[in-house]
Amino acid sequence: MAAAGRIVVGVDGSPPSVRALHWAVRQAGLTGDSVEAVISWEYPAAGWASMVPSIPADFDPEALSAKILDDTLAQELGAEAAAGVTQTVMIGNAAQALMDRAEGASLLVVGDRGYSGFKATLLGSVGLHVAQHAPCPVVVVRGRATD
Repeated sequence: MAAAGRIVVGVDGSPPSVRALHWAVRQAGLTGDSVEAVISWEYPAAGWASMVPSIPADFDPEALSAKILDDTLAQELGAEAAAGVTQTVMIGNAAQALMDRAEGASLLVVGDRGYSGFKATLLGSVGLHVAQHAPCPVVVVRGRATD
């Protein structure tokens, strides 16, 4: 019998990422794989940063990302189930962070979109990128079971 693998799931707190999280946890229950929830963050590009009034000196985007991930897992899975999920916070582009963590994984799971403003597209930029370039199979979770 093959050793259990690892399912990597992108979680940014958005409803599509929450659906992806639930899908990944259910799949892990069927396969015996572990689940690793990944969130990433990056500073705004220089052009955008110049339009932002000023970033408070005590602003800690890594701590904020870790809190979003921790809170999402606790609220959606409950404390006991959330404790069984590995939480990874990375700096950098979301698609690249997910692909880096997916190296050696049995599966990468993402929602169909995050918090982008382009709601008319069928697939967000992160989902599209990982579907094309990930080092393992990818599942893109779309909609709800009742949709």
